[in-house]
Amino acid sequence: MTPNINVVILLFASIFTGNIVLSYFLGLCSFISISKDLKSSNGLGLAVTFVLTISVAICYVILKYILKPFDLEYLRFIVFIIVIAAVVQILEMLIERMSSALYISLGIFLPLITVNCAILGVVLFMEIRKYDFLQTLFFSIGSGIGWWIAILALAAIRRKIENAPVPAGLKDAGITLIIIGLMAMAFMGFSGMLSVQ
Repeated sequence: MTPNINVVILLFASIFTGNIVLSYFLGLCSFISISKDLKSSNGLGLAVTFVLTISVAICYVILKYILKPFDLEYLRFIVFIIVIAAVVQILEMLIERMSSALYISLGIFLPLITVNCAILGVVLFMEIRKYDFLQTLFFSIGSGIGWWIAILALAAIRRKIENAPVPAGLKDAGITLIIIGLMAMAFMGFSGMLSVQ
């Protein structure tokens, strides 16, 4: 049964209180690695949002109109990964043609969007929570925007503290993980306003 959740509330909840990276800690690998540079963070955030929105919508249609009616649900993980990989491949070709500088700066992390667990996580949340198509679309857009906002915020903070007197033992990974923890707590501050299960 489809949950009765307003799509606007679902959008904002997936951006803030149910932020895919700061609430569920999905997609941390590229989140931490690319957030050293603001421009690359912006490009990857946009790419993840695009891939999330397109691939989750396609996966919903395939699941509802092909896999379930033909009793092929056991193939869903393989199908989901193939869809995500195809969308990433198309995006990679587009970025290479339109902005070779961004393509080079994203490096290995652009094709690795295929195995970004945030994207597969959103696909599985859509299925587990039994969202309808509109809810799925808004949830995937919100999750992408939430990931994008989080990586931009982390990149901005890392840039700001670049020359700060951070103790030697906390430089790079240590301080980055502390910042992510503080950001997660800040985003949790919205939890009394919006919640989605």
